[in-house]
Amino acid sequence: MSNTQNFYIVKRPAGNCEIIPSNEVAGDDNPEVIEKWGPFESPGEAIARRVGLIRAGKCQPV
Repeated sequence: MSNTQNFYIVKRPAGNCEIIPSNEVAGDDNPEVIEKWGPFESPGEAIARRVGLIRAGKCQPV
């Protein structure tokens, strides 16, 4: 069994996106999450993808 930590990008109702670890990702019925991308294997990969989402207009910068 592997204990690798994955990361997700979640979009909040305010339009900004956060990077959270997989153990904090709730089920798909969470009203605080508009969209979800991932899993990503490292925080660096998630940050790079979040920058791309901001440039594409899918997320607002914080």
